[in-house]
Amino acid sequence: MAYMVPPGLEDLAQLDKVLVKQHIEFLEVFLGCEMNNKYSLKNSMDQEFLQAKENTDCCSRNCCGPMRAFEMALINSQEQEIIHLSRPYTCIHCCWPCCLQRLEVSCPPGTPLGSVHQEWGFCTPIAAKFSVRNVSGDTVFIIQGPVCTMSCGSDVVFKILSEDGSDQVGNITKLWRGCCSEVLTDAENFSITFPMELEVRIKALLVGAAFLIDFMYFEKQRD
Repeated sequence: MAYMVPPGLEDLAQLDKVLVKQHIEFLEVFLGCEMNNKYSLKNSMDQEFLQAKENTDCCSRNCCGPMRAFEMALINSQEQEIIHLSRPYTCIHCCWPCCLQRLEVSCPPGTPLGSVHQEWGFCTPIAAKFSVRNVSGDTVFIIQGPVCTMSCGSDVVFKILSEDGSDQVGNITKLWRGCCSEVLTDAENFSITFPMELEVRIKALLVGAAFLIDFMYFEKQRD
């Protein structure tokens, strides 16, 4: 059954791979103060089709670090906001299932598209496992991360699995950038792969999931 592509997602509808490259903020490197994160979203030919810009206050960034709530706008070359991401504040180190992380995705901004939820496990309370849910709240995919999410000389792969976990349909991969870059900055690069024919709204949710994973596991806490 044909469906209407939300305005602004035409480029995403034609892709089976998205590269997310975080901009290096030199004030962070030299002064140690946390700045709003900025990213470029590119296709496999390294052509940019969207930018992502975090919008949080200075106190939240530097006091709450990777736990901070954020609003993020994904904008096109005409400075039009296409996708909006919203992460509420929740204690990232809490073991209670009522305090797990989530990300709300809307497209166009103000129109809910779906959400990404961290899943609680009995043996691993803070598990690297997420459910990707459509606007009706139904789980459409599971994202399963490795037991250890530390990047030590290699990529870190989060598998995108079918709802029941039986089939792998793609990956969200945190790309290794080299020792110097990993130590000096927290400007991460990600690769997101999924089937070309996947419904574009679900593709947008998987892109949003990459940002939640970045903040939870790879954003450094500044002193």
